[in-house]
Amino acid sequence: MTRQLATSSPSPAPDARAGTARRRRRRSLAALAGAATVLALAPVAPAAAEPATSREDVYVKRTMHRMTLEQKVGQMMTGYVYGTDASTPDPRNTALYGVATPAGVVEEFALGGVVHFAWTDSFSRGPEQLARLDNGLQDAALSSGRRVPLLVAADQEQGIVTRLGPPATAFPGSMALGAGRSAQDARTAAAITGEELRAVGITQDFAPVADVNVNPLNPVIGVRSFGSDAALVSEMVAAQVRGYQEDGGIAAAAKHFPGHGDTAVDSHVGLPVIDHTRQEWEEIDAPPFRAAVEAGVDVVMTAHIVVPSLDPSGDPATLSEPIMTGLLREEMGYDGVITTDSLEMEGVRTKYGDGEVAVRALEAGADVLLMPAQPRLAVDSVLGAVASGRLTEERLDESVDRILRLKWRRGVVAEPKVDPGAVAGVLGAPEHRAAAQEITDRTTTVLRDDDDLLPLAPAEEPRDVLVTGWGVATTAALGDAMAARGDAVTVRQTGVGTDAAVVAGAVAAAEGSDLVVVTTNGAWGAAATGQQRLVADLVATGVPVVHVAVRDPYDIAALPGVSTSLATYSSTPVSMESVARVVHGEVSPVGKLPVDVPVAGDPGSTLLPFGFGLTW
Repeated sequence: MTRQLATSSPSPAPDARAGTARRRRRRSLAALAGAATVLALAPVAPAAAEPATSREDVYVKRTMHRMTLEQKVGQMMTGYVYGTDASTPDPRNTALYGVATPAGVVEEFALGGVVHFAWTDSFSRGPEQLARLDNGLQDAALSSGRRVPLLVAADQEQGIVTRLGPPATAFPGSMALGAGRSAQDARTAAAITGEELRAVGITQDFAPVADVNVNPLNPVIGVRSFGSDAALVSEMVAAQVRGYQEDGGIAAAAKHFPGHGDTAVDSHVGLPVIDHTRQEWEEIDAPPFRAAVEAGVDVVMTAHIVVPSLDPSGDPATLSEPIMTGLLREEMGYDGVITTDSLEMEGVRTKYGDGEVAVRALEAGADVLLMPAQPRLAVDSVLGAVASGRLTEERLDESVDRILRLKWRRGVVAEPKVDPGAVAGVLGAPEHRAAAQEITDRTTTVLRDDDDLLPLAPAEEPRDVLVTGWGVATTAALGDAMAARGDAVTVRQTGVGTDAAVVAGAVAAAEGSDLVVVTTNGAWGAAATGQQRLVADLVATGVPVVHVAVRDPYDIAALPGVSTSLATYSSTPVSMESVARVVHGEVSPVGKLPVDVPVAGDPGSTLLPFGFGLTW
């Protein structure tokens, strides 16, 4: 069979905007009585008398007029709360905030936003309960003296950073979309994700990632980026901003400014230094953020990184006035909301104490303090800075103005609450799942097929197929997808391949099989010798082997014996279904590498270039 590079552009996915009217109708039904309460409280002039922008101005001015200084500081904070119900006490809230219930935290600190995580138990009792939790948190915010609804946030990047799981629709993540090369697909993915988040009461997604991943050793970004090419990343970021905001109806946040793509240090545990020159920053890191600003992004999130060419002080960008105000605000003309990345991360806490970090972030130009490590200390430090004249109330008013306008424009003021009973009809809707599968099919990338093994030739009898390698859920999903096509499948998950007995069992099973499909995750790393040995031993059996890299596309460089290899950039079931479709010839692979794959041990050399991908 003749092989060729996948150079043709994939056909566009169904337009996400086709269902906009239907989604708006659903959201209008989800308002409930709480929305009517907010509308009654909001000082809005009749529509016939004043334009929408004037009503927004009236709301913002009157709301700020009745807010105390402490409430303004609270509006500039986004924190997390523990528990599945707004009114149920949790000792972890008491330890962090001195208040037991999630609702009590919102009321006591007058929080402007809440962010959800799995480890806060926000998602542990299903999406309907999450909607009830969010409604309860909104009730707490609206019952306080300021009467301002919350922005409720999550990191729903999709792929490896996914907070809201099944039954929500899953997509393979940013780098997979970069491989698909379709801006419309990226927009559709964001639109569906945004609609489903809004259904459970989440009105802000800390996505898309605007970092250009030019460093394969990057431990914190990697497949969270759309790729290593600034133009590609820019196109995808702009498309997703529009998908989240214009189609999905929620706020997007481009992150991590001024660019976290070229680091070998994780800012969660250390302080990375980016050695790009100003010109390199302009060419590599800046374009996606400029594209996000031009697309009207609601929020930009800061990075806890040092960039000496932009600010030689040694302060992380989050605390850098030359970067956050001089560069982002003044040079790039951005006037939306700036949120810090989590202030619990080590990268922002290496030079200053937690109270000083909060003050310096606001001095630098941030509007929102995300997850202060010591919330009470952060509030007291900001109030103290105002009392001393270090910060002015007028400076705080600038930030509160931006935050209130964001809530107005995203419809949070008009519809702060949702209908838990409507959640099941939105999350994982059949049309959403179908779109996700079509998009994912266009992302699978064939990196090697030296023996013309793919697509598999029709078989008169069921093939004995061994599915093995990394990931319990991943191998199970891939096994199910292969079995659905008539293969007689055995699944033997081996994890990272360090258990000798488990690996030996998989190799023994391979010797009696017609085909082996083996998954790897991060097999290129120095700590991945177990996965490398597993694949080498499977190849040595002489049985045909299909290798599938379910995260980084760099794995192929560390597996020289493999003659057939695919990259999915994701271990989700939707990606494993696409693998089975490609392997069996149901779809032709059109994904193209969104990064260079370097030669193992020689990052300056290229094994497979950006844009490479086989098709048939």
